[in-house]
Amino acid sequence: MFIFFICIALLLLAYKFYSPFVEQQAGIDINAKTPQSRFSDGVDYVPVHPVKAYLIQFLNVAGVGPIFGPILGALYGPIALVWIVLGNIIGGAVHDYFSGVLSIKEEGKSLPEIAGHYFNVYFKGVMLLFTAMLLFFVGVVFIMSPAGLLSNLEFFEGTIFANNTFWVLVILGYYFLATLLPIDKIITKLYPLFGLLMIVMTVSIAAALLISAPQLPEVGDIFAYFDHSHYNSDLLEPNPDGLPVWPLLFVTITCGAISGFHSTQAPIMARCLTNEKYVRPVYYGAMMSEGLVACVWATAGIAAFPGGYVELKSILDAGGPGLVVNQVATSYLGVAGGVMAIIAVAVFPITSGDTAFRSLRLTIIDAFKIPQSIRNRLLLALPILIIAYFMTKIDFSLIWRYFAFSNMLLSTSVLWLATKYLFDRNAFHWIVSLPAVVGTCVTVSYILTAGIGLGLPQSMSQPAGIATGVICLTALIFLNKRRELPAVP
Repeated sequence: MFIFFICIALLLLAYKFYSPFVEQQAGIDINAKTPQSRFSDGVDYVPVHPVKAYLIQFLNVAGVGPIFGPILGALYGPIALVWIVLGNIIGGAVHDYFSGVLSIKEEGKSLPEIAGHYFNVYFKGVMLLFTAMLLFFVGVVFIMSPAGLLSNLEFFEGTIFANNTFWVLVILGYYFLATLLPIDKIITKLYPLFGLLMIVMTVSIAAALLISAPQLPEVGDIFAYFDHSHYNSDLLEPNPDGLPVWPLLFVTITCGAISGFHSTQAPIMARCLTNEKYVRPVYYGAMMSEGLVACVWATAGIAAFPGGYVELKSILDAGGPGLVVNQVATSYLGVAGGVMAIIAVAVFPITSGDTAFRSLRLTIIDAFKIPQSIRNRLLLALPILIIAYFMTKIDFSLIWRYFAFSNMLLSTSVLWLATKYLFDRNAFHWIVSLPAVVGTCVTVSYILTAGIGLGLPQSMSQPAGIATGVICLTALIFLNKRRELPAVP
């Protein structure tokens, strides 16, 4: 039980003590005019109260990511909690924070435009490609998963609602409206409520687990992991299914630890904040909150089933993480839990899918300098969603693999972009450059190992990833020695 409280405490302490230090490096100016005040257009640049902005950002980046990923990561045992907390503090929260900083400092622009400003047109092109690809895959994934869930609900059996295509079309219709309409018509009205619902569900599940779970992980389980007596013997050895912890655990649990998708959502709220001082509570705060959610669901996967790993694996094989959510919620919270579970695995991904397509529209508009008229928004949204419909006919697992790789690559790219930003300011860049090095190691190892990559054996891909990281770190040390480091104003 204590390991759970330690994880929660570390996340909260990091927000209290570490995030102000991170903010100090960023050059926040509370007297600066924000993009919202300079470019107010009634569509995307609309003032939003900071509490609402936090809840919207939290829901946009969360969806079911910090639920499904940690449940799958629970197969690796308590080491999943270690990765969530360390990944969040060292990488994820800082990544999300600087995504917001860079966007609000650069007129609320999308990442490729910011990359072009700080690097060059070639890096901008790479960022545009992977940002657009990730946003599109996220949108498609979050059409397919809720449609599949809703069409398979027992009380819809024998009706038109049991047809998967019906739900795909309904979700696409909603995405069309949410992508096209001004942000204050749907998103700012409904999403804060859904954000609160996720908070209530998370707190309820956490309380129920602490009271009733049969086998809560303890601190000793972490040490047992490393002393060869429990789960895996070290970070390079596999879990009981033969899946290596490095790099697969780092890819399995992204939301809650670090996720490139979050950076694509940064411009949405960066165009709505009324003061730069709100960047830390909105962006860093939302990611910290997602880490809390991830800890709860990783603990649920580890502790909620008497049969432990074997029972969790069998449930995942039978119905995926959605079935785990349903069983945990209904077992520990009864009927109310069942309702919240359905909402969690159906509505929450939809709220991330629509903002993914909205962000894709903004990214394309920024890249090609397209005026924000209703006609242009329509001409962009319609073909994107038509292509997305046909993509739902492709194997879900294939789409998910490309999404996972794009997500990881983009988060690493954003950390390098933030490194350049801090280098230019002569600020303490190590808060982002060291996570960027680790992200580079993971990215290289994964693409060398994965089936969508080169498919090399672990004995080759792991040393290659580590060697790449060492080269990056050496280059950083060399560059750091060549500059002076005056105090940050």
